[in-house]
Amino acid sequence: QVQLVESGGGSVQAGGSLRLSCAASGYTYSSYCMGWFRQAPEKGREAVAAIDSDGAPRYADSVKGRFTISQDNAKNTLYLQMNSLKPEDTAMYYCAAAPAYTYCSGENRYEMDYWGKGTLVTISS
Repeated sequence: QVQLVESGGGSVQAGGSLRLSCAASGYTYSSYCMGWFRQAPEKGREAVAAIDSDGAPRYADSVKGRFTISQDNAKNTLYLQMNSLKPEDTAMYYCAAAPAYTYCSGENRYEMDYWGKGTLVTISS
């Protein structure tokens, strides 16, 4: 059973930075696509950044140039470095994964099989 545990959320002022981590365990397949999603109050869950099954990073337009996704395969950990944070980045952030039987982008929430419980990010103006 794959388990994902997020950490690193918190409250910062606009313009600040945070780094989220997602520790994964229980992998049973050789390749996964992984992504970070967020959900603000009364809004749908949206993709923020992902690493697709080819290992390429993908970003939502709203975070390009500010967020960087990376992974440490030796530690089975996914990261999201968030810089120049804005109040509109306030949300619960979730890590998700899916085994890559075929190509997966990591951006489609409906194709992600495993989810963490989330970590809250609050940005004040």
